Amino acid sequence: MSSLDKSGTYKLGDRPVRRLGYGAMQLAGKGVFGPPKDHDAAIAVLREAVASGVNHIDTSDYYGPHVTNKLIREALAPYPDDLVIVTKIGARRGSDASWLPAYSPEELTQAVHDNLGNLGLDVLDVVNLRIMFDTHGPAEGSIEEPLTALAELQRKGLVRHIGLSNVTRAQIAEGRKICDIVCVQNQYNLAHRDDDALIDELARDGIAYVPFFPLGGFSPLQSSTLSGVAKRLGATPMQVALAWLLQRSPNVLLIPGTSSVGHLRENLAAAELELPAEALSELDGVAEAA
Repeated sequence: MSSLDKSGTYKLGDRPVRRLGYGAMQLAGKGVFGPPKDHDAAIAVLREAVASGVNHIDTSDYYGPHVTNKLIREALAPYPDDLVIVTKIGARRGSDASWLPAYSPEELTQAVHDNLGNLGLDVLDVVNLRIMFDTHGPAEGSIEEPLTALAELQRKGLVRHIGLSNVTRAQIAEGRKICDIVCVQNQYNLAHRDDDALIDELARDGIAYVPFFPLGGFSPLQSSTLSGVAKRLGATPMQVALAWLLQRSPNVLLIPGTSSVGHLRENLAAAELELPAEALSELDGVAEAA
């Protein structure tokens, strides 16, 4: 039994995954652009993740672009039967490393085929449609046209399940009228809790919530509170932040990323960290800290 089993499991569509997974974004070069600084280290991280029990890897063909998917294929193919690879479409990279929307049916179709080719798959387990109305966070606007195009690719058998990323509650409701949504991927952590009510709503409907940036955007005071709790528990701030997310709701799936085997092991150890009631109470106050 993997130590990750202590974090529990949750279904992504029809595939159960351990709740502590791995995000491949940091395997690409600086700014998620270009090849990794250390190719062999990137391969080692992926293999260590799977050897440690990770069976949920988050990626996208616009990481690099084309870098992380090719690394995943090199490191892990032929893939373990229980491995679920989740990818994203809806964006592309400019030659200056900018992040640009890529929403047309032609762009979405090409993105699915690029992911299939670079991962070496005949069908993608889960594809998240990344909404790019505002690159800094969710912004209102209809997602009917691009999601309908992705749903058509699902009907053609190229995609098993569909998720949404960087979306509002209204967009999720709109999306669920078009197709089944198995997961939502938004920014959420101790300090940024705009999606508190949404997480609970999704949990009631059996939909996974996948937060990104578990330590993103903390103020100095918020960081000092987290560090203080971590010190008392003999853990790292990242481990405490991840453990808090695991205890937040059973439908939360984590995808912390790193390009270091040492940091990967530290992150995965969060599965074994049980936060006591007084620590949870103190951490719950982080969002209100100035």
